[in-house]
Amino acid sequence: MKKRDFIKKMAVLSAGVTILPACGTESSSSSTAASKIERVRTAHIGVGGMGAEDLKAISSHSLVDVTALCDVDANALAAAKKMHPNAKTYADYRVLLKELGENIDAVIVSTPDHTHAPASMEAMNMGKAVYCQKPLTHHVSEARAMGKLAKEKNLITQMGIQVHSFYDYKLGTLLIQSGIIGKVSMVRAWSPKNWGYDGAVPEGSDPVPEHLDWNLWLGTAAKRPYKKGMYHTMNWRKVLDYGCGTLGDMGVHIFDTPYNALALDVPKTITNNCRQPNGFGFPEKNEVTYEFPGTKYTTDNFKWVWSDGEGAPAMHEDLKLPDGEELHDQGAMFIGEKGRLYLPHFMLMPKLIVDGKYVDMDIEQFKLGDPVRNYDTEGEKHYHQFIDTILGKDTCTAPFSYSARLTETILLGVIAGRFPGQTLHWDNATAKFEEEEANAFLDESYRKF
Repeated sequence: MKKRDFIKKMAVLSAGVTILPACGTESSSSSTAASKIERVRTAHIGVGGMGAEDLKAISSHSLVDVTALCDVDANALAAAKKMHPNAKTYADYRVLLKELGENIDAVIVSTPDHTHAPASMEAMNMGKAVYCQKPLTHHVSEARAMGKLAKEKNLITQMGIQVHSFYDYKLGTLLIQSGIIGKVSMVRAWSPKNWGYDGAVPEGSDPVPEHLDWNLWLGTAAKRPYKKGMYHTMNWRKVLDYGCGTLGDMGVHIFDTPYNALALDVPKTITNNCRQPNGFGFPEKNEVTYEFPGTKYTTDNFKWVWSDGEGAPAMHEDLKLPDGEELHDQGAMFIGEKGRLYLPHFMLMPKLIVDGKYVDMDIEQFKLGDPVRNYDTEGEKHYHQFIDTILGKDTCTAPFSYSARLTETILLGVIAGRFPGQTLHWDNATAKFEEEEANAFLDESYRKF
């Protein structure tokens, strides 16, 4: 089934679905608007790896009842069940949602990227609040569909970019929007991580472990033989069918603050300088240049340069730090009319650079209090904000209305990796490239499983 056909099907279902009452609410969708519930019943799809961290953070909220756990890996599921013995367990998220739809208020999706949209859309069509890990989707068409559905159904949503709620990133946003470096003409962002694969396509197959349901792990992705250590549990990020490369992993985190601070929309042009596509894995090194429409915080001709992989970033005058100081291994640099703002990743203070020297900043005006350097407490904030929004006590700061656009921007850079050195022109209104050959990668077929 084509993703666009799936999306149309979901739209029809959302128009005709009957939402049954949930305990303590007028309907199961009322938890997404003016909620009257006193506790939030959660279902967790994907509980291994990052899913285990998501489960830990969500369940640390005192008003959460973990109601259901789902994973295709029986070992991960058993570990989660040990922590939450009263939760029902499932291998197939579709069965979970069908059986427990009336008894859950929120769904947390922590699967590999290719399953984000299928699982989230199923839950959203049932009127559920959804917390989905980053990047929001695997394809641009899915990002557009999820943003649209969240708006139409007035759903509470949050993408899992935890650092969005961290002290230093809040401060960075406020500094930029205060005009501390004037209008920004460029952002350079980087990560030396390598979620690419330049090797040969693996041949043959290995026995599927007894604890893994390989068919369910593949989900809507094309059928492929199991290879030990190649996909499950971690290396799927390197593979075109399942992940989004380094740009989709670290890029989302590091793009987030500049994207938010500068009030950006999606880009006009995208160019990725990388190796030729191999049809299987993402490039191990990327340098992606975006051109965006100007905003009130940027110059008219605003550019963004992202670089990843070993040796990133290449040294540039824009990145030189005072006194020969070395760049942090990941971060972003804002280049403005009055100076530069350096934002290392992560839990490090932003620094103002004017005329090649660090300059003290007045941050008391923003009333953020003292800098916080505790990941355990900072890390929970983003999750708890989601739960508190369902309870009517807060407002999500990374809803799908925002994170779908951020994800679209990221994914356009990923697509540009299929056309190295070629500038692609994106039409925001039609959600199409001028270059017709690139439009084939906005979508792909969904496998029936």
